[in-house]
Amino acid sequence: MARKRLGDLLVEMGLITQEQLQDVLQTQRETKARIGELLIKKGYVTEEQIIEALEFQLGIPHINLYRYAVDPSVVQLVPEALARRHLAFPVKKDKQRMTVAMADPLDFYAIEDLQMSTGFQIEPAIASKDELRAFIERYYGMRESVDELKAVVRPAEEELTSQVTNEDAPVVRLVNQIIQQGLAMRASDIHIDPAPDGLRIRYRVDGVLRTEQVLPRSMQSVVLTRLKIMANLNVAERRLPQDGRTAVEDGARRVDVRVATLPTVHGERCVLRLLDPRQGVMDIAGLGLSAANEAVFRSLIRASHGMVLITGPTGSGKTSTLYAALRALNSEERNVITIEDPVEYQLPGVNQVQVNPAAGLTFARGLRSILRQDPDVVMVGEIRDAETAEIAIQAALTGHLVLSTLHTNDAVSALTRLVDMGIEPFLVASAVLGVVAQRLVRRVCDQCAEAYAPAAAEQAFLERRGARADKLLRGHGCGYCGRTGYRGRVAVHEVLRMDDILRAMVVEKRPDSDYRRHATANGMTLMVDDGIEKALAGRTTLAEVMRVTLRE
Repeated sequence: MARKRLGDLLVEMGLITQEQLQDVLQTQRETKARIGELLIKKGYVTEEQIIEALEFQLGIPHINLYRYAVDPSVVQLVPEALARRHLAFPVKKDKQRMTVAMADPLDFYAIEDLQMSTGFQIEPAIASKDELRAFIERYYGMRESVDELKAVVRPAEEELTSQVTNEDAPVVRLVNQIIQQGLAMRASDIHIDPAPDGLRIRYRVDGVLRTEQVLPRSMQSVVLTRLKIMANLNVAERRLPQDGRTAVEDGARRVDVRVATLPTVHGERCVLRLLDPRQGVMDIAGLGLSAANEAVFRSLIRASHGMVLITGPTGSGKTSTLYAALRALNSEERNVITIEDPVEYQLPGVNQVQVNPAAGLTFARGLRSILRQDPDVVMVGEIRDAETAEIAIQAALTGHLVLSTLHTNDAVSALTRLVDMGIEPFLVASAVLGVVAQRLVRRVCDQCAEAYAPAAAEQAFLERRGARADKLLRGHGCGYCGRTGYRGRVAVHEVLRMDDILRAMVVEKRPDSDYRRHATANGMTLMVDDGIEKALAGRTTLAEVMRVTLRE
């Protein structure tokens, strides 16, 4: 490889001027920072331009670490201090050659340092700094704790139970690192799954699960024991599911963690739900409703009495929509009371009740008590059974505004679901004001979004829905979005408003298809069409819309 410097290469390609290079070199002499970092910081080039220059002009391979099968045994060959100093991460070896992903593959001092330390011939590749930092933290940050834990694990793992409360113990540090990594990745859930080949650590980011670590199977018991102690669960009970909660500190913020265990054939698994206060309780304007849907939703919750339902599968953002409505309704003139399982976010001025089945406080019993507290607005976290549904309906008919959720596929199905639960059709028709159905789709990463011409299949899908587009947006993948092309999520909705004709159809127990036909003829936008509108606006992709809205 020619010893060509990065700055000279970028000047030759016309990406920066000679004056800009001299400016950066002067700053480098003063700060000793990497020239690539200074070029990006000063806004002369982007990281993507540097990567493309090295890849296409010098033939240096560009490695996407998120899509690469990293061999942990290779990682151990490079000392952590060296990896952090040079921002380099080893990915594979072949005989006497080792491929190392680097932020600056033209740094020959770093390459020589790595060669002397490992004894391998180094073949540099390029990766983004964000990816390198994330993988160094992921593989080196946990390795010390894992290695220490391996050294003390015995066949009689119960001997370790006394150590899981010591903050300096390896298992305590390991569990903390697993949670901190989830927070850094913006994960909503962390899955700790026992498998024949080890203990898999998976993170759900933007609604999609991906495996990040596989720990030795011998650590399963002690990791689960530590999590149970954190959540005040029974460490001796391994045959029944358990639920608890804890909290962790992340800088200046406190993050609530819901812990749920479940016995499986390979041992207990555990899921941690991270309730990050940074997400907060948004207002209605931040829900991503279209202008028409937002207007209907606001009019529904302005009613003095009746029921408004939010429907969708688990993880579709129903609770966020409920909280946004409560935030809009909360005032000194209103008595707002909720009953939830669990209380995910605390709302100042709102009386929130936590369900406690062990003590006999169920949704139904709590709702009965709430109605004796002179409420104006009642929020029921979820209508799970006929008894809760019946009390909620009666509350809606006797002068209260009731907000709640149901698990149904679309808006009109909520009406049928209530009838199927044993509620008389005339009561459903009288009580329900409207239904909001929603799903979450991944948002196109704004750092790597690029326009493209829709493929034939996408164009055909659009035409079937009465739409057309010459250009759409998608993310090509960058370090900011973890090479997925997506970062964050946005909701797609359909908002059903009850009218006299629809109420008559409910009393007659007409099929869902009749409800849907009438609603769309009177202005309701189906979820799939709302999703298409958001794809045409560049907020998501057609692939995401089809993934979450189509049943086939």
